[in-house]
Amino acid sequence: MSLAPALLGTQPAPEQWIVIATALAALAAVVPRPIWRLSRNAITIAHEGGHALLAVATRRRLESIRLHSDTSGLTVSRGRPTGLGMILTAAAGYTAAPLLGLGGAALLSSHRVTLLLWLATALLLAMLVMVRNAYGILTVLLTGGVFLLVSWLTGPDVQSVFAYAAVWFLLLGGVRPAFELQRKRRHAGAADSDADQLGRLTHVPPTLWLCFFHAVSLCCLIGGGRRLLGV
Repeated sequence: MSLAPALLGTQPAPEQWIVIATALAALAAVVPRPIWRLSRNAITIAHEGGHALLAVATRRRLESIRLHSDTSGLTVSRGRPTGLGMILTAAAGYTAAPLLGLGGAALLSSHRVTLLLWLATALLLAMLVMVRNAYGILTVLLTGGVFLLVSWLTGPDVQSVFAYAAVWFLLLGGVRPAFELQRKRRHAGAADSDADQLGRLTHVPPTLWLCFFHAVSLCCLIGGGRRLLGV
């Protein structure tokens, strides 16, 4: 059977209580600090993937991606050290998870669960090619493997629950890192953060860039949440 009809077709929407339950499950993976220390790795994947995607889109040369066990990461690209391409690349990290969540919510609201799962798998596999450290490779492999197994081996009901939980996690988990960065900057612990780099590139105060990260993540949460809940 051809894969194209399954990818481009639609799947039944879950019941409302399931959508709410997946939101609560995602919230439970974001709020408690011990769980967040582990689950934040997925947000770091999205963060560094955002840097990498915009680097490629702006015709910079992507050289490497590293993901670390403390949930930090580093994406290295070559090109002009200033200009629009560098600005967009730097701004893509903290906005990546919320925007991916918003895009995922749009797909789920149009009942395209299978397409979402396979797109996520493809993005993770594309990212894996550029990861240059063992922990990063392991993290992306495990994440991509979960998406692949759910897409390939489970039925529509399980796929739907997994997809909704993943999108809720991106939307909710995409909010917390900007607050963490704000706290680090308050204690002078993030002098080379994305906001500070953007401040140097644009001569716009890093605090305004931090407000931008907050605005994007909160707007995506509200917009994506409304789509998922059908309100």
